[in-house]
Amino acid sequence: MRHYRSLDDIQLSDVWLTIGSFDGVHRGHQAILEGLIAGARANHAQAVVVTFYPHPAAILRGRNLPYYLSSPEEKAQILDQMGIDVVITHPFNREVANQSAREFIQALNVQLGFRHLQVGYDFALGKDRGGDFSMLQEIGKDLAFSVGQSRAVTQGGDVISSSRIRFLLGAGQVQEAATLLGRPYSLQAMVEVGDQRGRSLGFPTANLAIWKEKMIPTAGVYACRAQVRGGIYKAVTNIGVRPTFEHQPVPPRVEAHLLDFEQDIYGEAFQLEFVSRLRDEKRFESIDGLVTQLHEDVRQARLILAD
Repeated sequence: MRHYRSLDDIQLSDVWLTIGSFDGVHRGHQAILEGLIAGARANHAQAVVVTFYPHPAAILRGRNLPYYLSSPEEKAQILDQMGIDVVITHPFNREVANQSAREFIQALNVQLGFRHLQVGYDFALGKDRGGDFSMLQEIGKDLAFSVGQSRAVTQGGDVISSSRIRFLLGAGQVQEAATLLGRPYSLQAMVEVGDQRGRSLGFPTANLAIWKEKMIPTAGVYACRAQVRGGIYKAVTNIGVRPTFEHQPVPPRVEAHLLDFEQDIYGEAFQLEFVSRLRDEKRFESIDGLVTQLHEDVRQARLILAD
């Protein structure tokens, strides 16, 4: 797969195309992408995704950070795994936002020469979201491309959406979020040096430096799987401010204790998948009380992650 950072960097023709933010690449997005890939393969064409960074909502509605379910790199990795041939992460700004749907599609067609556009059930683009499905069909007649529309994907009677997944992560409901994503929610990070307090307690942790714009599940203790050095390990992860030790406000930290693992991994790439929430973060009156609870957390995590 090829990943470009601007439409200006690429010139294609006769492709099958979809456009969208695709934050998290959840099951609703996957339905659009699977249809696109199947159609492209049947027509001997490339399957191409045009997506945006920053997210249009961050520009138009001033979303607070951290907000993203996937970084541009993570999104491209998932799209690659699905079978997309080309990803274009186009910069989104006020100039792009103020283009009419026809202006944007015409410019896009010059660069990509697409012959089919696949969109979601509620898709619209351009200034004031003027480019809905009906408008795109009209533009397609003028520019000689067809337009297909994928159906909404629901779970429990509600449409799957990135905003719903953000709500679930904000409530610590990582299992429910995984159901909508089609995979566990994950964080990619580098391991940085911490204060080594966990090591002194017998529970060394990997302190994770995470992209500041990436959404993190709410504070608490989680059973996770960690990928590092090509291996997959069970882990207990604490997200929060460590109230037993910190008495002044500090930024939330993500610290993962890998079970049955003793290697030095400072400075290495690390991926953490959230499987289940074990409990709230809480303050303990004694170190002994904390250590007892950590042993119980490990016991519970082993049971949950046994399969």
